[in-house]
Amino acid sequence: MRSLRFRLILVLILVVVAVVGSIAVASTQVISRAFVGYEDRRGMLRDARFERFLVEHYARQGDWAGVQPEIERIGQITGGRVILASPDGQIVADSEGTLVGQHEFQGWGGPPLPLMFGGAPVGFLHVSPPDAPMGEWFLVSVNRTLLLTAAAAGLAAVGLGLGLSRRILAPVGALTEAARRMAAGDLSQRVDSASGDEIGDLARAFNAMADGLSRLETLRRNMVTDVAHELRTPLTNIRGYLEALRDGVVEPETEVIDALYEETMLLNHLVDDLQELSLAEAGQLRLDRQPVALAAVVDQAIAAFASRAKVKGVAVQIDLPADLPLVDVDPRRGGQVLRNLLENGLTHTPAGGEIGIAARAAGGWVEVSVRDTGAGIPAQDLPFVFERFHRADRSRSRATGGAGLGLAIARQLVEAHGGRIWVESDEGEGSTFRFTLPVSDSGGRIEAATE
Repeated sequence: MRSLRFRLILVLILVVVAVVGSIAVASTQVISRAFVGYEDRRGMLRDARFERFLVEHYARQGDWAGVQPEIERIGQITGGRVILASPDGQIVADSEGTLVGQHEFQGWGGPPLPLMFGGAPVGFLHVSPPDAPMGEWFLVSVNRTLLLTAAAAGLAAVGLGLGLSRRILAPVGALTEAARRMAAGDLSQRVDSASGDEIGDLARAFNAMADGLSRLETLRRNMVTDVAHELRTPLTNIRGYLEALRDGVVEPETEVIDALYEETMLLNHLVDDLQELSLAEAGQLRLDRQPVALAAVVDQAIAAFASRAKVKGVAVQIDLPADLPLVDVDPRRGGQVLRNLLENGLTHTPAGGEIGIAARAAGGWVEVSVRDTGAGIPAQDLPFVFERFHRADRSRSRATGGAGLGLAIARQLVEAHGGRIWVESDEGEGSTFRFTLPVSDSGGRIEAATE
């Protein structure tokens, strides 16, 4: 009784019964009033004909002699009992022939019809209705027909409800079963979404959710694998050095200590990146936002980056407009976004290439772009470049490509400021990363910095 199918059928039956019942009641009342009006009019016309006929008989005879056959004929016509009484109440004719000569009895079914001749009443005609009036038969027949119609409509509603419920609720049942299996861990569940109605929309939303969950599960597994891989390499190196020191194979010289320190710093950097990314994704990253000149943030990022770019032979170009407004950001986090993008550009740009930083005001935002002339990103990898641990070149090691967290952290930091980040790239022609930062309400301006 709690099922949606039962309630749907019940609602259909109730609606049909209510509609048909209302129509039946209204129809009965309208038909009854119309029929009673019709019977009254017909009775008036009939009585007028009887009056004229009997008055003509009286005019011919001068009295009521010989009227008994006429009264009997009228009784046959009306189907009821007909009595003709004289003005003094004496019954002169009875369609059943039993009351002739008697005095008119009281309690007749209605007022008598006076028969007028010469301006004076010459008699009174009593016409009783038949034992089973035709009007009652008619109304009973109408009510019976409406009742049968209501019953047939109710049965049709049940059949229609069964068919519709099966057709409507079958996809819901499939969705329910797929959801149960998905809850049990089977993320491969999908449902048919070919229909264009609300059920189809629900099925498509379910499939999209299933795709998202499946992709998140894949990313989770990949993340566990990638984290294990990233941790394994420095831990293996540290373990190797420590075993060699313990066994006396190597001496604790400065080079060995430096190598252990470097591997430890790699582990520390990886853990810091993971913690920072986790805080940003959970919305718990604290931001010290303030009006900042973007040029100052760019200069600080370049200061930590220029020497490495010079060693690799990569030129750096900065193009900031003179009237660029102040931005409302955390300077340290904004610089981290730029450093991550510059690090990514330097990794993919060969010697003799170029990395450019530009910005422009766009409404209430400042759009910053970091362009490189590297190898570019394959089209199939573009939707995933901001996913953690994603590398377009799976064969690349940490020494050449990092852990794959820089772009994921950059996206989370930009979104934490309310902005957005995206990438445009043509394979073989380089990439351009763009992100937006909100303009400060202070309305200040900065001077451009170029290099």
